[in-house]
Amino acid sequence: MKAPRYACLGALLAALALTGCSSGHGGSLDAQSGTPSPRCLVHQTKEPASRYTAGSRSDPRSVLELMHYFTANGTKTYCDGKPPTRTDHQWMDLYSKLGGALSHLPARNHPAR
Repeated sequence: MKAPRYACLGALLAALALTGCSSGHGGSLDAQSGTPSPRCLVHQTKEPASRYTAGSRSDPRSVLELMHYFTANGTKTYCDGKPPTRTDHQWMDLYSKLGGALSHLPARNHPAR
């Protein structure tokens, strides 16, 4: 009966090891998922993670969420009334590099911080 116990322990350790490897540098887009139709944008606090920037190794769901968020909301003002930050611009630049239309982004008349 010891073999099944060790098999379970081995599977658990493997799962923990894979979980530790899955997090990359950078962060997730704050797509305001709790608000289906936000009236304004929140500033992004983390740079885009590799799940958005790794080309063919990117996570399709994460990329689609990014594209949807900026297509639907990109021209809205920020909730605090301030211009986009440097980090916000990184997300907007990624959106346009992935093929998003510039018409779905705010005018770039505010300098990045």
